[in-house]
Amino acid sequence: MTATASRIPFADLAAQLQATGPTDPCCGNAREEAFARFAAVGIPTSRDEEWRFTPVRHLGATEFGLPGDSPALSAQDIAPFLTSGGSLRIVVVDGRVDPALSHFSSAAGIRVASLAGAGAANTQGVITCAGDSATALATPFAALNAALWSDGAAIHIGPGVTVEAPIEIVHVATPAADVAVISPRTVIYAAAGASATVVESFAALTGAGYFTNAACEIVLGEGARLQHVRLQREDATATHIGITSVQQERGSHYRSFVLSQGARLSRHDLHARHHGEEVETLLYGLYLGRDEQLVDNHTAIFHDQPRCNSWEVYKGVLADRARGVFNGKVVVQPVAQRTDAKQTNRNLLLSDRAKIDTKPQLEIFADDVKCTHGATVGRLDESQRFYLRARGIAGREAQMLLVTAFVAEVFMEITDPMIRSAVERLVRAEINTLIG
Repeated sequence: MTATASRIPFADLAAQLQATGPTDPCCGNAREEAFARFAAVGIPTSRDEEWRFTPVRHLGATEFGLPGDSPALSAQDIAPFLTSGGSLRIVVVDGRVDPALSHFSSAAGIRVASLAGAGAANTQGVITCAGDSATALATPFAALNAALWSDGAAIHIGPGVTVEAPIEIVHVATPAADVAVISPRTVIYAAAGASATVVESFAALTGAGYFTNAACEIVLGEGARLQHVRLQREDATATHIGITSVQQERGSHYRSFVLSQGARLSRHDLHARHHGEEVETLLYGLYLGRDEQLVDNHTAIFHDQPRCNSWEVYKGVLADRARGVFNGKVVVQPVAQRTDAKQTNRNLLLSDRAKIDTKPQLEIFADDVKCTHGATVGRLDESQRFYLRARGIAGREAQMLLVTAFVAEVFMEITDPMIRSAVERLVRAEINTLIG
């Protein structure tokens, strides 16, 4: 996508870019269809049930452009955003892949590349779902991303291939993206029997009022295994909206950990659909809010086949006037007998002014199932404070211990020790700010 200095109302942005934007032979009519979808639906309002607690009116009132020419970044600039020592890395600066900072791979069975480059080369399998219509229809902002994306990360793992080291995708916003729309796209395809860990991070060097509208599409072949860690720590003035769409074939395993702690307003939709039997989906999430942040997590697991398992635990810690939203949906179709699905949302409020809107949902149309769900909202336990105080641990130190213990359950589910340690450092630093 070419850069432009002009700024126009957000609602008119898609229409203007439709006339000037690029065409992609690999996507066919997907861009035009996505433009039409967004134009028909528009920006959600409070009358839309899925967006009732997440006002995005400010987007319609903002005049956005596209990122300008990004400054040259060094390895030292992105070092704070790295979480593993993996040798495979894609760095996306203001929505465009930076080849100088990225470590691509075209080794046998592993393809890690720029999505635009993969599209230009029409690489088989890498862009399998780059223009997936189901994802584009999921939300209005998913449609906007499908219309506007110009680059992103493409990962293809061949049949039976195990990638030992984590693959990192680092999205960085710079001052070139001030009051601009960034539309990165990630495509991950793991063929039958493949296995990998992917870390996807969103961060900023600096910025003012930019809007990250991200999409990630994942396809897991029969028996494939993927651990997907998503870390969102955008600038405090930014808006971050993202969607992750997962399609799972028979016997596949998807393990997700989502950390949301940045941006003025953030929302992440995570949809997992079971296309085969004996699928397993594990979703873990943690959201930390302070000041007047709003952080929203919407998840949906579609049990479309029998004998599949899902397990979901999301936790939130909110301070000051922060607001959280959690909506977790599990849908069990009539054919999906022998389903085992569990869902939990737990929230800790550190302020009288913090607020959470939580809505766990089960939609069950089968009778031979084991499904549970629940949600809790509370404050720090005074009896636990007293216990610590009686042992010489009080004040800030006691709060730090209690809050860290509350959230540890979810980030300890990250199986890679180096990534887990990096996430724990991020979480501890943010908790220290929350209780301050």
